[in-house]
Amino acid sequence: MTNYLDFEKPLAEIEGKAEELRAMARQNEDMDVEDEAAALDRKAGEMLQDLYGNLTAWRKCQVARHPDRPHCIDYINALFTDYTPLAGDRNFADDHAVMGGLARFNDQPVVVIGQEKGSDTKSRIERNFGMARPEGYRKAIRLMEMADKFGLPIITLVDTPGAYPGKGAEERGQSEAIARSTEKCLQVKVPVISIIIGEGGSGGAVAFATANKLAMLEHSVYSVITPEGCASILWKNAEKMREAAEALRLTAGDLLQLGVVDRSITEPLGGAHRDRDAAIAAVGSTIADMLKDLGDLDGDALLKARREKFLELGSKGLAA
Repeated sequence: MTNYLDFEKPLAEIEGKAEELRAMARQNEDMDVEDEAAALDRKAGEMLQDLYGNLTAWRKCQVARHPDRPHCIDYINALFTDYTPLAGDRNFADDHAVMGGLARFNDQPVVVIGQEKGSDTKSRIERNFGMARPEGYRKAIRLMEMADKFGLPIITLVDTPGAYPGKGAEERGQSEAIARSTEKCLQVKVPVISIIIGEGGSGGAVAFATANKLAMLEHSVYSVITPEGCASILWKNAEKMREAAEALRLTAGDLLQLGVVDRSITEPLGGAHRDRDAAIAAVGSTIADMLKDLGDLDGDALLKARREKFLELGSKGLAA
């Protein structure tokens, strides 16, 4: 069953009518509805093209949050082999919002780390909707240290509305853990590649995305704050999220222009959730290209390039 977003309601009506016709034909073999159903399919295709041909920033936020969008676990299962998950921060607990471990990508040993939101009520609660606590960032630090020790490339998959803001997380040093994770990204002497597959929210995303190469899926978003949070602060009204989304310049196109990201990955028409296999394959191809680009650099060169990249942020696209 397709989950439609608010702005897709006219599309849902047309696709629903086409499915109703085919369901009636299955019950009555004498009915011939294929021509009419095909006409509705063509109309739906044209509407889908129009809707996704010029998405606003707010609508891209909605697509990035779509519940059927491929999540971190889907990419790991499809793109990596011999995945061995590692758990715990060796200090307090295991944070299920962060998953990671040893794996092979195209038969190359790597360490993969990502944020997992969950796909149903039970798993979303278990994964805390992708909002990591301090132990999640400390687990990521432990994995990055291991990757650095054994010379393994690090691949991170970012999908979080932000770090968890709860009382316990703050008591256990949430901001310090995020800062240490970001710092560790800047210290390791192995290739670091990050893909924003959905939401890249606040420091919770930066702690995973401080990479040599950073790519975003076409309809993902990356920002210091959610549009709702920004609107609540600036206008004292969360309903101003549409204006906030435009002002934040959080889309892949905007951030590519500003030099924050290195590549925008084209999604299937209608978003990654409409053709999950194609979206996952596109991410895999991008990771392979980026690993190849970084393959000839030694540890010192990788470290220098990564630091220079972030020191230069803000110098590109200022006139835009």
